[in-house]
Amino acid sequence: MGSMTLAVPEDLRKKMNKFSEMNWSAVARNAFEEKVKDLEFIREFKAHSRMTEERAIELGREVRSGLAKKIRDAAHENRR
Repeated sequence: MGSMTLAVPEDLRKKMNKFSEMNWSAVARNAFEEKVKDLEFIREFKAHSRMTEERAIELGREVRSGLAKKIRDAAHENRR
């Protein structure tokens, strides 16, 4: 597996350090994987569509935003 160095703002790093049980490398890796999937989907969609690149990106953002909201809502419900 390759490695990469990330820079995060110091205030974020301090907050992350409060959660030592978290595998932050795995969190970043999962975020990268999801972003690559989104980009691959957009590229494939664009290859078979007459839709503009701008509209495809907008739809990808809308989908990602909707999924993020569902995840936040589910997490909120699980905390109750």
